[in-house]
Amino acid sequence: MVENNSKANILMMKKLLVFTLIMFVFGYALVPFYEKFCEVTGINNLLRPDVLAKDNWVDEERWVTIEFDANTRGLPWQFKPLQTSARIHPGEPVNVMYEITNNSDREMVGQAIPSYSPRFLDKHLKKFECFCFTKQVLKPNEARQMPVQFVIEPGFPADIHTVTISYTFFELPEGASTAKR
Repeated sequence: MVENNSKANILMMKKLLVFTLIMFVFGYALVPFYEKFCEVTGINNLLRPDVLAKDNWVDEERWVTIEFDANTRGLPWQFKPLQTSARIHPGEPVNVMYEITNNSDREMVGQAIPSYSPRFLDKHLKKFECFCFTKQVLKPNEARQMPVQFVIEPGFPADIHTVTISYTFFELPEGASTAKR
C-alpha cells in the first residue's frame, strides 16, 4: 500500500512538473502573441506616441498655449515644471519635464493628482506617460526629473486658445496603494 502511494505521488509530481513547464512556456510565449494581437487590432496605438502621431492629423491652422503648474500639499518637496508654457498645434505630441526635490531628512511617498482648465480638457487630452500614474518615493534630499507626454486632440474646441495643466503632489501614508489616473 505504501509503495502504491509512493508511485502515485511520483507520478503526480511528474505530471505537475510537466504542467508547470507548459504553463511557463505559455506565459513566456504570451508576450509576443499579445504584442502582435495589439498591433493587428490597433490597441497598442494608445500607448505609443510615435504611432499616434502618424495616425492622427495635426491641426496646423491653429495654436493652443499650454500653461504648466505644479504644487504640493503637506509635503516638504519642491516641485516645478522645467518650462512654464508651450505653444502647440492640436494633435502635436508634447513632452514636458517636471523636477521634484525632497527637502526633508526622511524618505517620503507622494502621488500627483492632475487638474485641468478648462475642466473638459481631460476629454481631449491623451497622456502616454505621466508621473501621476504611479506613486513617487523620494529619499531624503533626492531630486528627480519626470516626463509627461501627451497630445491634445485636434477636435479640441477652436474658440479656446489657452489651457492649464496643473499637478498637485499629496503625501501618501505608508502602505498606500498606487492609483491609476
